[in-house]
Amino acid sequence: MTTSPEPRFEEWLDQIEERSAALRSAAGKAPSGSRIPACPDWTVPDLLEHVGGMQRFWAAAVAAGPAPRPPADGEVPDRTPTGDLLEWSAHSTVALLGALRAAGADARCWTWWADSGNAATAGAVARHQVQLAAVHVRDAQDAAGAPEPLPSGLAMDAIDEFLHVGFGSMDGWPHSPSRVALVADEGRTWTLILDETGASAVPSATGEGRPEADATVSAPASDLLLALYRRIPWDSGTLRVTGDDALVRQLVVWPPLD
Repeated sequence: MTTSPEPRFEEWLDQIEERSAALRSAAGKAPSGSRIPACPDWTVPDLLEHVGGMQRFWAAAVAAGPAPRPPADGEVPDRTPTGDLLEWSAHSTVALLGALRAAGADARCWTWWADSGNAATAGAVARHQVQLAAVHVRDAQDAAGAPEPLPSGLAMDAIDEFLHVGFGSMDGWPHSPSRVALVADEGRTWTLILDETGASAVPSATGEGRPEADATVSAPASDLLLALYRRIPWDSGTLRVTGDDALVRQLVVWPPLD
């Protein structure tokens, strides 16, 4: 289980607002109808609709409070875009931020990761939404031909969330028990322990003692996160892999991505 994210709640709200604005800015610079390289079935308008729809979905989930199921389509107001797409996208972000602020960091709500033991709160939703907005900003920038690295601090927190929540929600590792170390150049390290129970992440400061790993992947935090999201390939040259590279290839394709 990861530590409680709630102390950084206001920071995450600011990051959601800033990254969502950056998404719209990048989308406005992309050629009309251009496709998303990492998601070739999507155009830039599709990307805006996806992110805006997710923001409205999570606004409804947070507003509903504790619930045994996610909001149904009819319970998510204005999830389908109408009028100007950029304006609708901006209103989607406002709806999400409004719901999060009204609920407060500790308010409980439905999340798909609740069974993993991680926090099912508005604070946890805010943290997850920062990660998603940041990756989709990169998607829009790629479509515009001007990709930029993610902010380092944001990327390191997003890696931690991805490992604990994303990998932590997976069923048993289907291969031999293994350990993979992810080392951010900025000074943080996570050892991902993979076995029949699933995955667990052990964080440490780079240079501190950590569990021995079968493979190690080192890179700037932005590149580590983008590789976890399959936005850049693990053999692109920006990531340095030592040890069992076949294990890294198995890890890359293990978690399903929306």
